Order: sequence, then C-alpha cells, then structure tokens
Amino acid sequence: MQSQDVAPRPAPASGSASDPVVDVEQAEAALVEHYPRLVRLAYLVLPPGLGRNRRVLTAHALTQRALPRGRTATPVIPAQSDGREGDPGYAFVRLQVVRTALEAGLPLRRKAWPKRSQLPPLLPQVWGLRLFPRSGGADELALDQRLSALTGPARAAYVLRGLEKLPDSDVRGLLTAAGVTDVDAALDEADSAQAEYALLDSPEFDPCSLQARPTDLMRRRQHMKAALAAAAAVAVCGALLGMPGDGWGPDGAAAPPYAQNPSARAALDPALLLKVPAAAWESSARTDFSVWPARGDLTGDSALLRRALAVWARPGETVQVSATPGTPSGGPSGPPQLLYAGTVDNARVVILYDGLRIVRYAEPRDNTKGAALDFARVDGAGRAEASAVVLGRADGNVRYLTAPWVTKAADRDLLKPGSDATDLTLTGGTTAPMAGPAQSGPCTSWNVLQLTDASGTRLLTDLGELVPARLTTGRPGSVKDASGAGALRAWAPFACSLGAMRSAGVRSVNAWAYAAQPLPDASGTASWVCTRAETWQGGGERVLAQFHTPGGKYGAVAAKAENVPACGAKDPQVLAGVLWKSGAGTWYLLAAGSRGTSSINASGGVRATANGNLLAAKAKQGTQAELKGTLEDGRAVSGLR
Repeated sequence: MQSQDVAPRPAPASGSASDPVVDVEQAEAALVEHYPRLVRLAYLVLPPGLGRNRRVLTAHALTQRALPRGRTATPVIPAQSDGREGDPGYAFVRLQVVRTALEAGLPLRRKAWPKRSQLPPLLPQVWGLRLFPRSGGADELALDQRLSALTGPARAAYVLRGLEKLPDSDVRGLLTAAGVTDVDAALDEADSAQAEYALLDSPEFDPCSLQARPTDLMRRRQHMKAALAAAAAVAVCGALLGMPGDGWGPDGAAAPPYAQNPSARAALDPALLLKVPAAAWESSARTDFSVWPARGDLTGDSALLRRALAVWARPGETVQVSATPGTPSGGPSGPPQLLYAGTVDNARVVILYDGLRIVRYAEPRDNTKGAALDFARVDGAGRAEASAVVLGRADGNVRYLTAPWVTKAADRDLLKPGSDATDLTLTGGTTAPMAGPAQSGPCTSWNVLQLTDASGTRLLTDLGELVPARLTTGRPGSVKDASGAGALRAWAPFACSLGAMRSAGVRSVNAWAYAAQPLPDASGTASWVCTRAETWQGGGERVLAQFHTPGGKYGAVAAKAENVPACGAKDPQVLAGVLWKSGAGTWYLLAAGSRGTSSINASGGVRATANGNLLAAKAKQGTQAELKGTLEDGRAVSGLR
C-alpha cells in the first residue's frame, strides 16, 4: 500500500461567520438523497489494495458514519450538478467521506492507535459472501489500474475532478480541509493520469450495484468444529439428495446456488427456453433478434442448456466473463430465447437473447472446465444490426451465425475495393470460417463480412465483440449501407482506422467525406473524411477526422475525440486541420470544415483567416495552431484535436 501525504484530522472548528451551519437533519437529508454518489466517491478514493469486497463494505461504512454529531459549520465547496449546487449538507458529508477515505489508506503505526477508518468496518457486514461491483470493460480495468498507482490524495483529486466536476480551486480547498498537506503535489500527480472521467460513472465503480460470490468454502469448513462440520455435511448432503436436479454437477462451471426463488429457478429451466419457429420472421412485423429461430445440432441437449443458464446466472470463479461497455452482466429475469446451441470447432456454444443482451456461453467439447461467458448489448437493433452474431474465433478466423433472412454471405477485403468478394458457404445459417481483421502488426488487409438479403447488401466488421459493427457512408442523418462501388472506394483508405474502435461496444461506423481541398503547389485535391463510431450504450462515441492525399493508400488521422456530437446526426459539423509538406518541400497548415462553415481562423503558431470552409497557410514543421470556425448561422465551432 502506498504512503499518502495526509495530515491528522484537525479538531472540529466552530466555523467563521460566513460559513453555513449544518445540523444533523440537513446532513442526513443530503446523505440519503445522494447516497449512491457518496458511496461511489468513497469507493474510488479508497486504496485498491484493500480488495474489492472490503472496499465495498468500507465505502458504505464511511459514508454512513459521515453524519455530524451536532450542529457544525462547513465551508461550501459546491458540486457541479443540479440538486447539490451550494448545498452545505452535501458539502459537509462529502468532505467527511473524502477525509475518512484518505485516512483509511494510511499505514498503521506501531506507536499510535489506529483510526477507526483504518480498521475493517464493524457494519455493514455480510457473512459468507464476497460482494463486488459488476465487471466493466477493458477501459474501466485500465483506469482502475492507473488509479491504483496514484497516492490517495492524487486519487481523490482525480475523482473530485471527474465525478464531482469540481474546478481545481475547489479541489484544492476540499483536500486542504480533508487534511492533505501537499495539495499541489496531489494535483500534479493526478494530471499524470489520462482524463477519462466518463468511466467513473460506469458499473465497474458502483458499490451500490453488486455481485455476490461465496467466500473460501474450504477454509470456512476447516475452522468449524469437527462435530458441527460433520452435522453440516450430513445436512447439506441430505438436502442435495432430496432435491432432484439441484447440486453443482449438473450446473458445470456455475457457482453454488444462493437462492431458491421460483422466478429465478424458472429462468434457469432449459425446458422453458423460448424457441421461435423457423418461419416466424417471414410474417412478423419485427426484423430483429426476437424472430431468430433456434439453430444448431445441440438445441435438444438439456444438460448443455442447463449449464449455460446456470453459468449465466452465477458464473464460477474459473469462468472467463466479458461484457461490452454499458452491458449489465446479471442473470436473466425470465426464461430467455435460444438462438443457437451446437458444436463450433472444438467448443460447444450456446447463444441466448433476453430482449436486451446477446449472451454467448462456450465450453470445451471434452469437459466443462475453461468455460467462457460473453455479453453484448443489442437493445433497439434493427434489420441491419441483427444480421449476424459471432459464433467463435480460432486461429485468426471468425465464424458467424447469420439472420434467417440472409440469403448470401461473402468475405471482402475493405482495402481492395476493386477486387471481388469471396463467397462463404452458409450451412443452417452458419458461415464457413473467414479471416478476421488484423489484430497486430502492419495493416495489409481488413476483411469484412458482406451479407445479402431481400433489402440489399451490407458490410459488417468484427471489432472483437459478439455483434459485428455495421459500416455505413454518407452525411449524418442520411447514411446508407456501405455496399456500392463508390462506398467501397470511400472506405478503402480508412479501413485500418477501425482498429482504434475495438472493444468499445460499437454499433455502427460511418464514413463521411465532408470536404475536398485543392492542395498548394498544384499537388492535386485531398479529401477530408470523418469516421464516427456509434455505440450500443449511447455514449462513448469515437470520432476521427482523417486526411487523404491523392495517390495515398491510407488516410492520416488529423484529429480524434470522444463523447462529442461532431460528425453525428445531432450536429453534423466538423472542423479539423493538419500540417502537410508539399512536393516542393514547403510546410502548410491545411484545415477544412463541413458544409455550412463560413470562415476559419487559425491562431497560435500559425495566424491565418480564410472565408469559406477551407484554409491553407504556410507554416513551419512542428507548429501547433488552434482552429476556430464560424457557421453560416453565426454559431462557433472548434477544431477537433
């Protein structure tokens, strides 16, 4: 555990005349109203070395102990969101939570009594279970690792900036009030961590939405007296023998059952799985996953289906679980729909759908060890997005299960728009294996799945998740599937940039050629293209502004951004710039805005102004400039960075 620069708690002050007075009732009202946020704040500030179970319990304990013993004064450091603005009650309990969370990370000293926050909490306690938040994606895991490398004060500064949205002046005041002696060092250290504040609101860091797992059952049993252990073993064995179909064996890699709720048991009964008739999609008004029939050679294997449902409800410690960002990983609320159960390469695979998520369970053919469980959010999927699901990946190849309305499947290299697609055999809706996009090394090809049905042809690309992303082209708000020769040529220079969008829960990616710019020194005409990835969760959109010169094989990323409306249907405006060297050896700042841009202004290393949506000005190598644009309706637009 890292040492932290936190001073001992100061004695309670009576407060200045300007400080508001907070009584117990006011603090309690703020604590109850904002309890989930305060517990999340404590959880994020507590040292990760405590372990996820103890962090959860300690976060709840510290928050519940944040009430004052009587009337007290506190400096108001307002929160930057509605409902907490200037609330002295919330300011007080937040300060108490931060102070005690920092104290909990202090090392124990031999010559001093430990503080209450440094000891395991007396309350709350849950015996026999380990509690921890739901697992997030790769981005949340990476952020948690970065936060664990920070000291407590730096971690608190990062969280107060990102979760509470406090300016540095307020962060400085709150940390000083919490007893941090070197606030400047804490702020500087927090600056070293990448600012991914939106991830702080993810389920990965929500100690109020928890999963439960048993503690070490063997150790607990060893600590019991011999007589009690024998009696418990007899009782458990008798109960298991008296309940047909229960027990650990039939459930494979699932954890032990925790409850016998009738609704939960019904959701885990393979006999109650919903199986849609093969021709239901032909007469249904819906064209999504809800009308997919059950396919595969193991749809009648009740034992396999039971294991899949049991592992979904309570995955054991050996199960590898993954979920796309924004996808809950809890068990089904009722009997789900069976889409597939069959043998794929060297695995038995089950694919289920519950109206919100696609769930893929896979286990080796010869045993149930090494099972994997994958979740993908698919709510609101239409005909295009519900066209295919990944069945399995092996040796760099991908095999898909296609929608029942798909009549033809093919493999196409997006980098070679002039080449023909290679037909893929469809057997019961399952494609033959095709090479997936390059995972590492130079990008020399980008293979995509081309599907044809009665409504047309579309392209889907594997971005490392259960559901491939749909590729489109056109101006935001009027996009169409990337299927024609023009669309293929438009995507070819930018196909390799799709690698930056892996594992982000991407629903679709659109490529929009928003400007064409004549290059200085008679070097031809360059194109500006914006690629925007929309996600299933409705947040975390990724935007790349790319620049492509005549004759170049690849586009160059000029700017990128996340969680911005630019280049999207809500605000189809974009402005970006790039330093470019002409064939004559002269460096230029080139910038382009989308249609409707009336002027562009460059400041900083290059000062220039241009009317219209294009700017070209001489520059020096390595120069940095800031771009501002004005739209025809008078609105201002900033350049993407």
